[in-house]
Amino acid sequence: MSQRDEFHSLNDLSDGLLRELAPGLTTRIFPGDQAMLSIVDIAPDAEGKVHHHPEEQWGVMLEGSGIRVQGDEEIPVSKGDFWRTPGDVPHTMRAGPEGARILDIFAPPRAEYRKAGSGFGA
Repeated sequence: MSQRDEFHSLNDLSDGLLRELAPGLTTRIFPGDQAMLSIVDIAPDAEGKVHHHPEEQWGVMLEGSGIRVQGDEEIPVSKGDFWRTPGDVPHTMRAGPEGARILDIFAPPRAEYRKAGSGFGA
């Protein structure tokens, strides 16, 4: 495998494995051996469904703003903010009026995200 295959761009919307998670919420997945990156685009005021998984997840608000629902709390986040979601903690994101772009980092990779598809599971 060429090392060129290990380089990606946030701005190349055809790069990665595309998943539609909910109406107005898509992600591009970049799985590795020990970690996985996901670039999530959320339309203005759109929201994902509350879910949880055993993998640890970090999030970075790259653009826009939103409300991070995590556990029993709703926490406002804006560009430059980042957070950690421990495994099995219920969570979702509600985008602000300008939408949001988030970089999610999972460890270990989520097995059900190693292929394109829809939803939060397989």
